[in-house]
Amino acid sequence: MPYDPAYEITTKALNPDPLAYQPGPAPAVMLPQEIPPGVQLVTLPGGQRALAYVQPPAHTPPAAPAAVQPVPAWAKTTALLAPTIGFGIAAGGIGLSYAAPGLIAMSHALWAAGALVAAAFIGVPALISGARRRGAGPTQITQNITANGLFGRANGTINHH
Repeated sequence: MPYDPAYEITTKALNPDPLAYQPGPAPAVMLPQEIPPGVQLVTLPGGQRALAYVQPPAHTPPAAPAAVQPVPAWAKTTALLAPTIGFGIAAGGIGLSYAAPGLIAMSHALWAAGALVAAAFIGVPALISGARRRGAGPTQITQNITANGLFGRANGTINHH
């Protein structure tokens, strides 16, 4: 059975004179989306462009492995400390949430103590001056205090005149 191709393949140079103007290749008839997989538009050694199945070279060199660089010590330390610091902050937040009622009560007590001290600084002198005005005459108070040694017990007397 003789070989009878459906299409005869021929090639023809565009212009035999290499110095003459040669028009560019004819525009592709197919859209890029219509080209089947594995087919590419290639330029032949004669300058012609054609669709062809492209195969990779038979002896493709293997890809060179990437150079392995050691991980710096500071990066290891940071990576190990990050969860520890995060858990510490979380534990502190949980502790503060449990301690919040006690802290609120202590702040109220401190405000009450501050108000008591302020009232004492204002009220005690007012009471003393009011008591002096009511008295019949001036009162003189004399104190005699004695102590023996640095850590000795102190004894004293108070005399009202």
